[in-house]
Amino acid sequence: MIELFLNYLRYEQNRGELTVMRYEKSLRGFQAYFENIDKSLSWKTVDGDLIRSWMETLVDQGHKATSVNADLTALRSFFRFALSRNLVDRDPARLIKGPKKQKPLPQFMKESDMDKLLDDSDWGNDFINVRARTIILLLYETGIRRSELVGINDDDVDLETCLLKVTGKRDKQRLIPFGTELAEAIKHYMEVRNQQVNRQTEGLFLDRKGRRMTAGQLYYEVKNQLSKVTTMKKRSPHVLRHTFATAMLNNGAGLESVRQLLGHESLETTEIYTHTTFQQLKRVYKDTHPRG
Repeated sequence: MIELFLNYLRYEQNRGELTVMRYEKSLRGFQAYFENIDKSLSWKTVDGDLIRSWMETLVDQGHKATSVNADLTALRSFFRFALSRNLVDRDPARLIKGPKKQKPLPQFMKESDMDKLLDDSDWGNDFINVRARTIILLLYETGIRRSELVGINDDDVDLETCLLKVTGKRDKQRLIPFGTELAEAIKHYMEVRNQQVNRQTEGLFLDRKGRRMTAGQLYYEVKNQLSKVTTMKKRSPHVLRHTFATAMLNNGAGLESVRQLLGHESLETTEIYTHTTFQQLKRVYKDTHPRG
């Protein structure tokens, strides 16, 4: 039956040989599994419970969810083929769900690295450098998205009440409070910008020609600055969003408050940062406890 299916993939579906080999490996693996359990079992008599047991075994052996789901895909294709050719009476893989892919934890900057970047560096008074520091500080203090930052206009910033109005996903607006340090930084940036740049737009952050910064320009600016204090692979504006959320939770902020500041629709989206802070807690424990 396996050979019939593989020939079907090769000659009727025109699948590549690598795909055929991958499917064969999955099918041979499952066959070896159920024959090892009971020699009397066959492709006609295996059931959904046996498939689930096989998948659990693969996970216990260290196979990643992506690999196990690929094995399940091969089984599903095989049984659909076999059922269409009347080689089996039922499809036991049809309703089987694969393991969920584990989402990677958000990467974030250490607070000490952010302090080093913002406080220990000589930024100077050039427009580009003043803009860069203001951007880093704003992303770190507010946790806003890259698209939200480039969309900010001068009128969206209230330096007296220290409130920032941003427009998020699906054009939903929210107000974000910020500290006096950021207020002073934005005020200084505006002064330098107005002296050194001929404004062409109402946008807050501009390029040298007075045009609104693009998302791409912002990305590379942040990446260049973070590269000064970290060797992390990811050095994007979103890392600073993660850094903001992690710092807030590490310093006692409630999950619901962080959700509102980030503009998340669901609390479940924000909860991933509790896993991040727990990982940090584990590292602190290992580094500081005498028996850690």
